Amino acid sequence: VSWARKALQKGLKQKPWVKTTLGPGSKVVTDYYEKSGLDKDLEGLGFYTVGYGCTICIGNSGPLIEEVSEAINSHDLAVTAVLSGNRNFEGRISPDVKMNYLASPPLVIAYALAGSMHFDFETDALGKDADGNDVFLKDIWPSPEEVQEIVDSSISRDQFIKQYATVFDGDERWRNLPTPDDDTFQWDENSTYVRKAPYFDGMTMELTPVKDIEGARVM
Repeated sequence: VSWARKALQKGLKQKPWVKTTLGPGSKVVTDYYEKSGLDKDLEGLGFYTVGYGCTICIGNSGPLIEEVSEAINSHDLAVTAVLSGNRNFEGRISPDVKMNYLASPPLVIAYALAGSMHFDFETDALGKDADGNDVFLKDIWPSPEEVQEIVDSSISRDQFIKQYATVFDGDERWRNLPTPDDDTFQWDENSTYVRKAPYFDGMTMELTPVKDIEGARVM
């Protein structure tokens, strides 16, 4: 992520048609981002925290930019997302996005700056610095020593102990969510997210006789 700091120092910005979001795995990540100052670097490139854990990879990061979404649907465009998550099938990140590529966090930022998948990081410049010079990926890629320095100075055992001590408490909104008092889960037939699987409909506790299989063929 020190890559983001260098990109910002060079004056680079994400392309205006690109939606950028940040979904840390836990609040510990936010802790060491803030301690290192990298949270400001990421925000400077448009990467603001929208949630934690499975947020972006299940489409919970909100809609695309309105004008972009309208253009996609009006012209049936095949657009892409680049994420450092683990979901890359159609419509998962956004119903407007048909293709998703999995990449490391630095490359996610790099593609946001590039603004296109039709981009060669070895030969194409990400942008220009304040002096008008081309800036390439290699110019701002951090060394292992730079990354390790941030890790050593920003991450500690105490951060994990503090955050995970209250991991199940949640904030006021979480604690005030309406919940049923039933002993079993109450399925909502109108839900578009969690639906009761039909596999056991009609199944009884009594065993039914095994029937002969007819007309079968070896695959």
